Amino acid sequence: MLYIVATPIWNLEDITYRAVRILQEVDSIACEDTRTSSTLLNHYEIKKPLISFHSHSWVTKVDKIISQLKEGHNMALISDAGTPGFSDPGYVLIKEAIIAWVEVVPIPWVTAFSTALMWSGFPMNHFLYLWFLPVKKWRQTLFKSLVERKDSKAWLETVVIYESVHRIVKTIEEIWTYFWMEHNIVIGRELTKKFEEFNRWTVREVLDYYTQNSSKVKWEFVVIF
Repeated sequence: MLYIVATPIWNLEDITYRAVRILQEVDSIACEDTRTSSTLLNHYEIKKPLISFHSHSWVTKVDKIISQLKEGHNMALISDAGTPGFSDPGYVLIKEAIIAWVEVVPIPWVTAFSTALMWSGFPMNHFLYLWFLPVKKWRQTLFKSLVERKDSKAWLETVVIYESVHRIVKTIEEIWTYFWMEHNIVIGRELTKKFEEFNRWTVREVLDYYTQNSSKVKWEFVVIF
């Protein structure tokens, strides 16, 4: 059986009783970074064999893991933060488990984008989640398609993306270019951490803020517009 277990974004208290119980009961745990996951597991005194399963290793690990699952091995899949499958190769393992007729059980909780959406005040019943935007290829095409969707009365949706510290200012500038300076935008940073920060301003105000406060340009960002 494969359990898809959502873990905290950062605050170790953001985990369900069920998730802790499952992590205590499984035979092993597949995780992105064993060091990062060990912080959570040690906090809850969970000692299980860990299998490294990340973007550079999943190709060589999938068959081995599926073989163990088919033999009756119970395994939990976790990511470094949040829900597996959104920003890691977890969906590949889930897909292969389904193909192999392995029972898959989701243990839900939190993701960074859903946490930011809760605070945003933007419509949550219809949103488009795009993960990280392309760095170069198709980037302009994607922005133009978003403008068309926003302009269409049939598409009253909230757009949610992730962005890295290296491109956050550029992305805000592009939102300014393709939309307008007074377009409303929400930026979430260091979610659930001690210095969690949300900004709900116009594109111009957010750009001015990060341009004038370079110390705030760190970690990953959730951008909602």
